[in-house]
Amino acid sequence: MSTRDSWRNSWGSGYGGQGGLSFGGTSAWAAGGGDTIFRVLSRTSDRQSKRRSMIHSGFSDDGIHEEDDNSMYSERDINLPPISKAEDWALMPDVKNYAERGEKDNMKSKKLGITWKDLTVKGIGADAAFNENVLSQFNIPQNIKEARHAPPLNTIIDGSHGCVKPGEMLLVLGRPGSGCTTLLKMLANRRTGYAEVTGDVHFGSMTAKEALQYRGQIVMNTEEELFFPTLTVGQTMDFATRMKVPYHKFSDQPSDKDFAQEYRDFLLKSMGITHTYDTKVGNEFVRGVSGGERKRVSIIETLATRGSVFCWDNSTRGLDASTALQYTKAIRAMTDVVGLSSVVSLYQAGNGIYDLFDKVLVLDEGKEIYYGSREEARPFMEELGFICGEGANVADFLTGVTVPTERQIRSGFEASFPRTADEIRADYSRSDIRAFVEKEYSYPQSDEALANTSEFKAAVAYDKDKSLPKTSPLTVSFPKQVMACVSRQYQILWGDKPTFIIKQVATLVQAFVMGSLFYNSSTDSSGLFSKSGALFFSLLYQALMALSEVTDSFAGRPVLAKHKAFAFFHPAAFCIAQIAADLPVLFFQVSQFSLIMYFMVSLRSAADGFFIYWVTLFAIAMCITAVMRAIGAVFSTFDGATKLSGFWFSALIMYAGYFIPKVQMHPWFVWIYWINPLAYGFEILLSNEIHGQTIPCVNNNLIPNGPAYADSSLPKSCAGVPGAVQGSTFVTGDQYLQAYSYKHSHLWRNFGIIWVWWIFFVVMTIVATSNWKENSGKSGFLIIPREKAGKNRQLLQDDEESQSKEKPASKTGLAPLDSSSSSMDEKTIENQLISNTSVFTWKNLTYTVKTPSGDRVLLDNVQGWVKPGMLGALMGSSGAGKTTLLDVLAQRKTEGTISGSILVDGRPLTVSFQRSAGYCEQLDIHEPTATVREALEFSALLRQSRETPKEEKLKYVDTIVNLLEMQDIEHTLVGRTGAGLSVEQRKRLTIGVELVAKPSILIFLDEPTSGLDGQAAFNTLRFLRKLAAVGQAVLVTIHQPSALLFKEFDTLLLLARGGKTVYFGDIGVEASTLKDYFARNGAPCPQGANPAEHMIDVVSGTASQGKDWNQIWLESPEHKEVTSEVDRIIKDAASKPAGTSDDGHEFALPLWQQMKLVTNRMNVALFRNTEYINNKFALHIGSALFNGFTFWQIGNSVQELQLKLFTIFNFIFVAPGVINQLQPLFIDRRDIYEFREKKSKMYSWKAFVTGLIVSEFPYLCICAVMYFAPWYYTVGFPTDSNKAGAVFFVMLFYEFIYTGIGQFIAAYAPNAVFASLVNPAFITILVAFCGVLVPYTQIQEFWRYWMYYLDPFNYLVSSMLAFTVFDVKVQCKDHEFAIFDTPNNQTCQDYLAPFKAGLGSRTNLVNPDATSGCRVCQYRLGSDYLSTVNINDYYIGWRDAAIVVIFALSSYVMVFLLMKLRTKATKTAE
Repeated sequence: MSTRDSWRNSWGSGYGGQGGLSFGGTSAWAAGGGDTIFRVLSRTSDRQSKRRSMIHSGFSDDGIHEEDDNSMYSERDINLPPISKAEDWALMPDVKNYAERGEKDNMKSKKLGITWKDLTVKGIGADAAFNENVLSQFNIPQNIKEARHAPPLNTIIDGSHGCVKPGEMLLVLGRPGSGCTTLLKMLANRRTGYAEVTGDVHFGSMTAKEALQYRGQIVMNTEEELFFPTLTVGQTMDFATRMKVPYHKFSDQPSDKDFAQEYRDFLLKSMGITHTYDTKVGNEFVRGVSGGERKRVSIIETLATRGSVFCWDNSTRGLDASTALQYTKAIRAMTDVVGLSSVVSLYQAGNGIYDLFDKVLVLDEGKEIYYGSREEARPFMEELGFICGEGANVADFLTGVTVPTERQIRSGFEASFPRTADEIRADYSRSDIRAFVEKEYSYPQSDEALANTSEFKAAVAYDKDKSLPKTSPLTVSFPKQVMACVSRQYQILWGDKPTFIIKQVATLVQAFVMGSLFYNSSTDSSGLFSKSGALFFSLLYQALMALSEVTDSFAGRPVLAKHKAFAFFHPAAFCIAQIAADLPVLFFQVSQFSLIMYFMVSLRSAADGFFIYWVTLFAIAMCITAVMRAIGAVFSTFDGATKLSGFWFSALIMYAGYFIPKVQMHPWFVWIYWINPLAYGFEILLSNEIHGQTIPCVNNNLIPNGPAYADSSLPKSCAGVPGAVQGSTFVTGDQYLQAYSYKHSHLWRNFGIIWVWWIFFVVMTIVATSNWKENSGKSGFLIIPREKAGKNRQLLQDDEESQSKEKPASKTGLAPLDSSSSSMDEKTIENQLISNTSVFTWKNLTYTVKTPSGDRVLLDNVQGWVKPGMLGALMGSSGAGKTTLLDVLAQRKTEGTISGSILVDGRPLTVSFQRSAGYCEQLDIHEPTATVREALEFSALLRQSRETPKEEKLKYVDTIVNLLEMQDIEHTLVGRTGAGLSVEQRKRLTIGVELVAKPSILIFLDEPTSGLDGQAAFNTLRFLRKLAAVGQAVLVTIHQPSALLFKEFDTLLLLARGGKTVYFGDIGVEASTLKDYFARNGAPCPQGANPAEHMIDVVSGTASQGKDWNQIWLESPEHKEVTSEVDRIIKDAASKPAGTSDDGHEFALPLWQQMKLVTNRMNVALFRNTEYINNKFALHIGSALFNGFTFWQIGNSVQELQLKLFTIFNFIFVAPGVINQLQPLFIDRRDIYEFREKKSKMYSWKAFVTGLIVSEFPYLCICAVMYFAPWYYTVGFPTDSNKAGAVFFVMLFYEFIYTGIGQFIAAYAPNAVFASLVNPAFITILVAFCGVLVPYTQIQEFWRYWMYYLDPFNYLVSSMLAFTVFDVKVQCKDHEFAIFDTPNNQTCQDYLAPFKAGLGSRTNLVNPDATSGCRVCQYRLGSDYLSTVNINDYYIGWRDAAIVVIFALSSYVMVFLLMKLRTKATKTAE
């Protein structure tokens, strides 16, 4: 065995997949070395004869390099080159060390490889889809017409073919939308979401179906970075490496912990992010590592899978040039030594990266126009007549050959060169390159592949824990998976401490508040209702706290889907880990609640009583948490889950046995009682409390009652107490239970049933979680709002014919602005774009933030300037502080300390600076429901001066739409990633939104080329160059500029880690000034190297030579010149009039006009958000019908009066479901506002809040009707229009109240999960003090005289009760009468006269003349009953209705107030 093969084999079980390199060694000869040599010699001769004929015919040989003759099929197969092109990678010795250790232990190899041919992939739908609005979705004829036509299938990949053997790297090139991601998904065996996949894909000798059980070995790193943001980098990587510890490890590494730590440290070191170990990963909204560092975490997490086949989708996005090269070298090194098969798609690949690959595949609109060796790709295209310019990126050249504005044609080929992808593919199909590569397609049937696959399977089995099933794709045992997942759950909890703390503090506060509300409940009949209320509330609170699980479920889902694809753990392990993490949290939560509540309410003083209460609450908390998790897991959309959870929650409450006793439930809904865990819990708590007790009847439950009846021998009877025997003055606990069909003997049976339900919902969650899919395959389509269909005809045309035509210039990107195809000439642009005369300077700029480990300096004495007409580059390694510097300069920071000076024309920044400077942030944050034109017009109208006429502003939008070549997409929705604008189109929109504002000082752009392909990046830079040419000042951060892009810049500010300056000044012609500076200081730029990549390498990479380049800069003459020049510029500018005049306004428009524009945008957004509106409607109609039919046609008996109270009370519970749904939407909108629109001073927070509030009004009015109509008449309330109208009026304003409550909680909440935790605390307090659970007279004095009167639900319930019950005649049922005989043969009337004159004045004696069997009903009229709930007159209904209106207004005032408190001022330099 060769040394190289032994390296590969030894890595196998220890560190990943293996395989023989395609060059040299025994494997290269396996398929017949003699044939290979013959082919190589004949091809070399053929190539040379072709070249000679080209030169003789006047064809220049400039672009073809001698090294191209040594193709993959020639010298590589004959002579043995060095082991790897990445031999100089810093960690290559570590890789070889692992390999040698594996060889020593005789570990098996994991070679695999991928071969595919005739691969065609189709997705459902055309390039564009309609977005229905609230009205158009009900257009039945249109829906029927469209449903009859099956959606067309869209071909994404068309007949692709290729082979990547073990040890080979394939580079997939193509413009955005050409199908690169789809191809990689196919090669990573991810086929879900596509309509049709045909063709053969083999992994080694396995078919795609057979390879499914090895998903952990065939992995893909997607473009999205999906992480739990509150975990640190170290915790994230610890988890990943623990999940892939092999069963058989190196002999010198016996413990799992050692293996995981060693591999973790190696991976962190491989991408140079060891220093981020204790930093949160973060995301857009949680501060963490930089964007580039997060991308590197994503890379090493994928490498942690120790796979055999790796697909990398644009994995260098957001990385600087040096890091991107180091990443590619790392993949190259591991591919070579370990024998991986690596497929990489890149949009911007410099030549240094390009040269590291073995093969290249070029896609154009799904068509494969080239596949073969890297060395042959450029000569092949040049032979067809295309020119690759000197110093140009070969990768960009290959993808640009089908774009008229980007390709250059060699003289003599103008008439014959292939113009379309089909023509190039036809030429390729006829070439000997195609004929040669086809020979590789028999690889799956070769002895080598069969042997490799057999050994691969054995190696995977050898790696796998013996306790796992043979077909399992996982590596570590199930208990270890659970332990790792449990550990991670606690880390997630601890990382998000505010949420955890608010949960526990809320529980503590609630327990004290509720304990004091039900304080010291009496043991007689007057305490029965309040004790029942206390017990029911104890259950209700646990259920309310579990509601947030639905929101939680969706927050972590993408990460779990990714980890499932990586085969880290079985979903069951995650679900069990969640439960294990729940146990101590819920134990603490329930314990503190129980200890306070139980003893404050004075429940039964016995140890068994308390224990049963505590353990029941714990079981209910576990069970309802499992219910809500199951709902979250089953639904694919958040809206669907909130719809069901809101509805199910109200069903659980209504059918728990508290509101409606089981005996009074209608037969059609009683089944809900039997499947309701709360019902079993309530029976346990009630029977635990009153079993074996004797409860005397008192107050209005005892008839007659009062001083005249103090003699206990006088006949009396209980009234209105369920279970009481008529004529008796007390009721036993068991009689009371029997009246509700409860039994104390059911206690432990019910406890067992709750746990059975828990098991059922846990299993349901595990099954649903196991079926979670990653993002589906259908993506990349435009969305057209239905009302704009007429303006988008061109997108809806079937473009079959255009497929074979030449590609339009603007199809995929900006046309170069000086090309003949550009829609405007230079003069027009100069006339229409605004120029700038101000000079922007910053001096001694330092930015410090506070961290747990102390102050951290992110910018260290940075200085520089941007002048009109200047295009400045801001560069540095990932994490050097580039974005931080832009944020500080653009006044976007709200935290930390800034020192130094930032001046415009030598003067301090004015109040309008943030509005007058354009800032294109790295993240393209836009309102997803707006069209491109709407987004541009919104920005133009709000940010251009108030003096500019509206028509002129809109005309300028046309200019920018034409300039950015967005005419074809201007009426499509922005959408979200995958459905809507592409990455590149979003980037153009971000630039456009800033340009239409006519920035008068300068334009900042953070990573404007990130995520774009080479041509789009170049055209974006050319466009910025054009802006600079008309007098704009432009400052750009850029990660991976090609030599061609770098030439466009005038000046460079180069930063090292810690925000330290390494260079500031002119770049010079062909970067001569810059090269000279570094050459003088011992770091000359190699001949032919990209100076931009070289500079980054010098600052942070292998070329740094251990020097302190910041110190070298500080001691250089250039630094002294820059310092004196900054001072000179400031002094000079300050002595002249300011280049831009400040209008003195913080915002361009007056507040009223801001409000109109923002409200209009919010109206349109909701009108198009059918999912949100439909959910709101469905919750109201569903809840109303459910409430109505549950309380169907309520009569007028005493108990039914209570039911009338409860059906009205139940209306309150429409709120939690709708609030849970509206808060994430509010917070999404708030994030867009805070992260972009507020910082650019687009409009005031007052306008933002007004827009959000007003846009909900029409739908809230409809919702009120939707609840009122199915409910009011169904329960049998009075049909008089004055009463029905009054009730509707109150219901309408309740819609405003709860929406205001939801919005003001969301206004201040840091995130949606936090808001969903505050909701239950807030709503339960309002529910508790409204006088329903505890009647007014029984509320403790401390609360009665203020909290009761501050509760909006009190006035809601009171007013609705007054309107519906006040005039009702009460008709007692037989069992509701108090029945007793009179003493001494008195008539009932005579005997009860003292009683009727006092306490019994509101009772109804139905047989006054009888002398025995007196029948007394508790109430005569509804007004008698209402007096017990503090409603003493009919006018109180209207008084309370007016107070409801006041509460509606005040809830909206609170939204303004809390938004104001949250809005922080941006930091300025001190």
